Amino acid sequence: MTKNILNEEMIFAGFGGQGVLSMGMMLAYAGMIENKEVCWMPSYGPEMRGGTANCIVIVSDEQISSPIVTKFDSAVVLNQPSLDKFERAVKPGGVLIYDSTNIINLPTRDDITIVPLAASAEAVKMENKRIMNMIALGGLLGIKPIVQIETVIEALRKVLPERHHKLLPLNEKAIRRGIELAQSDATVPADVK
Repeated sequence: MTKNILNEEMIFAGFGGQGVLSMGMMLAYAGMIENKEVCWMPSYGPEMRGGTANCIVIVSDEQISSPIVTKFDSAVVLNQPSLDKFERAVKPGGVLIYDSTNIINLPTRDDITIVPLAASAEAVKMENKRIMNMIALGGLLGIKPIVQIETVIEALRKVLPERHHKLLPLNEKAIRRGIELAQSDATVPADVK
């Protein structure tokens, strides 16, 4: 029996200030803790907050030959400009997760798994808008368990300054809520099931 080899190429994209780079960094850090090969490559406009930001993350069981990727296994997009730009870049059979709170023109592809995730609205319900990115990360992990949730929490514990460790339970709750939402809302094409 052959073991499935993980090689997940992802893009996280949205406005600066939405926690896009942090979301990708947490996933990459969790991959490192699990002894996987990782790559995290951020990109953002000169405006930072309010401008567009994205990061490419690769998590693999094998050595990563190049961090430059133009087609992705998964995309997590948090705003309309990012959806417009990256929907076409998801490989057939891949996964597109989008914040349905902020997207007006919905994705149209029928050869990928599409997951509308009301991450921003859910963060408001949980009384902390800053956890929206952790809800979105949970959404990805609910569809593709690339790393263990416990490892992401461990990564958060190592990366967050100790004065913010009181937020760890809320972040864990946000990740778990994202998983629940994604697993209930995924639209999988018939030929991918």
